Amino acid sequence: MVTLHPYLNFNGNTEEAFNFYKSVFGGEFLALQRFGDIPDAGRVPAHELNKIMHIALSIGEGTLLMGTDALESMGHSVTMGNNFHLSLDTSSVEEATTLFNALAQGGKVEVPFEKAFWGAYFGMLTDQFNIKWMVNHDLKKEEQEQVLKKEAETTTL
Repeated sequence: MVTLHPYLNFNGNTEEAFNFYKSVFGGEFLALQRFGDIPDAGRVPAHELNKIMHIALSIGEGTLLMGTDALESMGHSVTMGNNFHLSLDTSSVEEATTLFNALAQGGKVEVPFEKAFWGAYFGMLTDQFNIKWMVNHDLKKEEQEQVLKKEAETTTL
């Protein structure tokens, strides 16, 4: 099953924006990671280490509003119209790979679909219609599902 989440890019004010969205929608931050926390933090200028690399706010049953500070020092720029992605969260690596490859046909791969440092398979692309996509499969979820499946098989025997 695929879940679709909006992913917003900001010019350095992600934290302010997400505190505002939290005041509007309620919910909790399910993730908050700063550029100073990533393995490549040495590449980030000191004055940007506290900027938001990734944040996720729960805004309803099964819906996340996610975002980042798109740092020019990391090669990104934000222009209204390119300041969002549609993010797909999948239930298997195979499903994620299939969707990524299908969306990439006639488009441009920005980040190849591969294992990421945060424990997921992840890739980014712009499709043939200039829509930006992120495809993610969290390996922890898959591992949890396998454990539950094994437990269910054990209790039914």
